[in-house]
Amino acid sequence: MTTHPHRTARTIRADLARSWLLTPATRADVFPPPAAVDAMILDLEDAVAPADKPGARHSVADRLGGEHAAWVRVNDATTVHWAADLEALSGLPGLTGVMLAKTESGSQVEATRERLPEGTPIIPLIESAMGLEAAPEIARAEGTFRLAFGSGDFRRDTGMSDDLTAMAYPRARLVITSRAARLAGGPIDGPTVAANDTILQRDCEAAVSLGLTGRLCLHPDQAPTVNRALSPSTADIGWAHETITDLGADGRRVRDGSDLPRLARAKRIAELAQAFGLH
Repeated sequence: MTTHPHRTARTIRADLARSWLLTPATRADVFPPPAAVDAMILDLEDAVAPADKPGARHSVADRLGGEHAAWVRVNDATTVHWAADLEALSGLPGLTGVMLAKTESGSQVEATRERLPEGTPIIPLIESAMGLEAAPEIARAEGTFRLAFGSGDFRRDTGMSDDLTAMAYPRARLVITSRAARLAGGPIDGPTVAANDTILQRDCEAAVSLGLTGRLCLHPDQAPTVNRALSPSTADIGWAHETITDLGADGRRVRDGSDLPRLARAKRIAELAQAFGLH
């Protein structure tokens, strides 16, 4: 396993956040989140039974109405729960942003944005074939911050397996779509359900190879592995600093066209290392 330098405690920007911990909204009293988690999402959707949703909304409003902050996953726009979720969240000072479940059109994102305070970031969760086909429209909708991949529901909708090769196309499409829409950050991958660090490491490495930059976590113990896999390694950081020194931060010692992409990659790695507190 590739080793990584020490990570100091700090707040990670949402556009760079790697580990996104999904926690049932019925457990909204679980604050603060573990130090290793970059972002916390209180889940009002799949993790909460229909009969329990009103109580879960009340719990979230209680926790985010004070000193605590978190993202919240709301029910999809085609359900009766969507409007109630947004009504409960609107105006909460601790609402960092919203993850919109089962997004299938840009209009769903925009309708969600209209019910929230201006500037609230929205992460559409792509969980179906229809959602994937509409990904460019969704990515360009006003309010979209980053895209996320609901891999489990996507497989259920399409009949595709969880084989890494089978899942390469939808993941790559979300990466390309995010970049084309100039979104703030790369896509957030779906979670690894298996409680096995080796499988999680494998899944993270596959996601990184395709350009995804975040991952949903179902348990806080997954966060360290996710953060490590989605961060520059010690070797990456050393190469970046050597390359910047060799070519000059302003590119004044660039020798040929191949040096320019090398310098751009080196600067990106150095930026991420600084943001993640890697030394």
